[in-house]
Amino acid sequence: MKTYLITGGAGFIGANYIHYLMKNKQNIQIINLDNLEYSGNPENLKEVEELSHYRFLKGDICDRELVCQLFHEAEIDYVVHFAAMTHVDRSIESARPFIHSNIEGTLTLLEAALEAWETDGQFPGSKKFLYVSTDEVYGDLRAEGYFTEDTPIAPRNPYSASKASAEMLVRAFGETHGLPYHITRCSNNYGPYQFPEKLIPLLIHNCLRHAELPIYGDGQNIRDWLYVEDHCSAIEAVLKRGKPGAVYNIGGHNEKTTLEIAEIIVDYIHDHHDPAVTRDLIRYVADRKGHDRRYAIDPRKTREELFWKPSVTFETGIIKTIQWYLENTEWLSHVVSGEYLEYYERHYGSKTKPDAIYNVPYKVDTLRRRVPCL
Repeated sequence: MKTYLITGGAGFIGANYIHYLMKNKQNIQIINLDNLEYSGNPENLKEVEELSHYRFLKGDICDRELVCQLFHEAEIDYVVHFAAMTHVDRSIESARPFIHSNIEGTLTLLEAALEAWETDGQFPGSKKFLYVSTDEVYGDLRAEGYFTEDTPIAPRNPYSASKASAEMLVRAFGETHGLPYHITRCSNNYGPYQFPEKLIPLLIHNCLRHAELPIYGDGQNIRDWLYVEDHCSAIEAVLKRGKPGAVYNIGGHNEKTTLEIAEIIVDYIHDHHDPAVTRDLIRYVADRKGHDRRYAIDPRKTREELFWKPSVTFETGIIKTIQWYLENTEWLSHVVSGEYLEYYERHYGSKTKPDAIYNVPYKVDTLRRRVPCL
């Protein structure tokens, strides 16, 4: 039996990854470590919380005592490290929390893994530390070409700088101590359970309430979009077949401008759900500081070495995603908190009217399962 320690497993990609494992893997144990701050939401995992091979631990990856005790008490085989603060705008407002969580938290996990796994300078072949990074560490890209794993990293905002710094720590522990590791760099994910400060769920949420749709600058910033379940399958491919110490790009070759995304969402909701939703809701707002114009990654290495490729086209995935949010409006109302209202007002309040936002605080006192030894 393999034991996975998944950090940030109550967040968007982490929760989808846990659902993916439960659906596709047998004879595994999952420990989910999440502090339930920011975008962590245990409602994302209510279908699995009673399963005997799933444990939830509310805790901070920066808590060295807790993390070390967890490694001591549980025979962890794989660390899949999602936990991070991820929103660029928040990092521009205040960088320090990103440094603390994304860099110091990663260091805490690395030290605990090293202490638990190393014996006389050797590591069991079954142990792996997988760090989930982002294509944003590469920085800005011109109109042509793609980022490869050999492209020098050049982050341009505090969030991507913190992710790049954590990558360097992971690599340093591998080079210095021999810690077995992989690093993945994914393009923009979309799908169920994404916190509605990110573009796609924010636009869907606002459409449902006839609120304005804020689009930065001229709306021509380009991102490569990947359906989240394809990201999950790629991570499993890296764990199963990835070369030790390798970096893998995970992308879908689905480049869309921000404006295109908004128009696709508006048009679908107009045609299939609410004719009152039209493109008139789109509003251009002042551009983000240091806004990277284009991201696009070349996933050829991942395809050729790991025999992985996306299974969900953007045309299919975006419809599945919109439909999921339309069918889960109660989830939306629960996840949007008072703090998010304050953040939304700071960021868009003078430019749009955030009347789509609910004010329903989420409580975590219904959690039932903990790692017994802790």
